[in-house]
Amino acid sequence: MTIQLVGAGLGRTGTMSLKLALERLLGGTCHHMMEVFSHRDEVPFWHAAVRGESVDFPALLAGYDAIVDYPGAAVWRELAASFPDAPVLLSTRSSAEAWWESASNTILALRPDTEDPDGRNMIDAVFARSLGGDVTDRDAVMAAYEAHNAAVRSEIPPERLFEYQPGDGWAPLCAALGVPEPDEPFPHTNTREEFRERLGLDDPT
Repeated sequence: MTIQLVGAGLGRTGTMSLKLALERLLGGTCHHMMEVFSHRDEVPFWHAAVRGESVDFPALLAGYDAIVDYPGAAVWRELAASFPDAPVLLSTRSSAEAWWESASNTILALRPDTEDPDGRNMIDAVFARSLGGDVTDRDAVMAAYEAHNAAVRSEIPPERLFEYQPGDGWAPLCAALGVPEPDEPFPHTNTREEFRERLGLDDPT
């Protein structure tokens, strides 16, 4: 088993729905931050990776068929190099403002987990690498989001890169993977409301 698709899109770009869709198409497990929450032994390896240390990604991801979302999106260059035959998926939202509106009310609003300081430190390092130091600075974070997407577009060869936005359905994924489209609805999950309810976050309004 090896990674058949590398996701370079940041969190809150439909990545949980993409995880479910890729698992349906590939028949295995797609890595996502939710997997790290379930496999805490991965935390030191991801923390090392986002600090720029050498990590054996084929070994770390040996049980997975694809990867999307954080923490992988923070080290997309290393993942793309580790799995050179895998297409690279850049998931985005319609605008930086739309992404900020979602991210600032979900993943960037995570409360510190005092019972898991290693996990908290890893997440802080992921955000620092991909978004800069202050995730409350709206303009700086949106600029980092746009710079991230621009870097992926400029560094990944066009024949290897494909882009995706929530609502695009099965077609782009199936074309990239060379598999037929399932005769069933595309999964849609992890809305802002679902995310906040799962983590016990108050309604921002």
